[in-house]
Amino acid sequence: MAVLTGIRSKLPDVGTTIFTSMSRLAEEHGAINLAQGFPEFDCTPELQGLLEKYMRMGRNQYAPMAGVMVLREAIAEKNLAAGNRDYHPETEITITSGATEALYAAVSTIVRPGDEVILFEPAYDSYAPAIVTNGGVPVYITLPPQYEYVDWQQVEAAITSRTKAIMINTPHNPTGKVWDRADLEQLGTLAEKHNLLVISDEVYEHIIFDGRRHVSASAIASLAERTFVCGSFGKTFHITGWKQGYCLAPAELTAEFRKIHQFIVFSVFTPVQFALAEYLKEPAHYQALSAFYERKRDLFYNAIELIGFVMKPSEGSFFQNVCYENLSDEDDVVLAQRLTSESGVASIPVSAFYKQPTHYRTLRFCFAKHDETLLKAAERLGKVRW
Repeated sequence: MAVLTGIRSKLPDVGTTIFTSMSRLAEEHGAINLAQGFPEFDCTPELQGLLEKYMRMGRNQYAPMAGVMVLREAIAEKNLAAGNRDYHPETEITITSGATEALYAAVSTIVRPGDEVILFEPAYDSYAPAIVTNGGVPVYITLPPQYEYVDWQQVEAAITSRTKAIMINTPHNPTGKVWDRADLEQLGTLAEKHNLLVISDEVYEHIIFDGRRHVSASAIASLAERTFVCGSFGKTFHITGWKQGYCLAPAELTAEFRKIHQFIVFSVFTPVQFALAEYLKEPAHYQALSAFYERKRDLFYNAIELIGFVMKPSEGSFFQNVCYENLSDEDDVVLAQRLTSESGVASIPVSAFYKQPTHYRTLRFCFAKHDETLLKAAERLGKVRW
């Protein structure tokens, strides 16, 4: 059989993700997997029952391309109740196959060859490939993995005549940083001044700690009219495998977004949409999430505090960064692999979230695990020979 040749990769520098490789290594060595960001526990029996209910009711055929209306209405009500922009369910809300599809479709909607998109790194690993695949150019604002603030003068200095958009993520993966209203207002001022679009990844919106509140880009008037807000039910309800996300955007942006979305997946798993619409009727299902994860963050943080890591408590998401500069000079990839194979605890080297190799000597641990798992992992880390 002839072998096809001459295929030019659109992503020549992209291989298997660090998340896949570290999870595979964890499986090979029987390690506790605090690397990949998924909950160890299941969703509630109530939500499982709702899924079964709608499957048995025959809601098993294609959903409308934009998503079932009852779910779009529930999202609109929830978003408005949080003090955010009032999105019209018919023309401004689209159900997607997870937030990753929403982010990719948003990038594909607006980026043309040569367009520049500003990213804040460390950045989630799907952002830059989406930009590059569409012919765009990622422009990086580099921040340390436990950063305190954004230098907005530096951001403005990175804007050129080719800048099309800025991508943000709050609460942030992997740093756990939560942007406040002042940050978003600064972003809004720059976006207005330079006529930029914004893509806002807000998948951890309900995992916020220490009395903080999530401020959505849709809550800032100067941003709401130019932003694609991408969200996920996977992180909120422990259903990452159900791949249920959504995108909120003004009607003009949504119309173009849907042109892309319909040719990526067309529509999303139907019975889940009906189940989520009913589940969202009870706000306590997501309002209790911050307290649930804050207790797990504290449990893990307190259990590893005396090891000698340099760290501060995560402000949001279900990740905790730890700097080991006082303990080892090892490269973070090398150390993450060694801890997995020798000590039985898998993590993610934070350099994976940067374009260029870094020397921050920082690992990211996921604490979306059972308490006993977190305590067992902490015990193993405490026995490491640095």
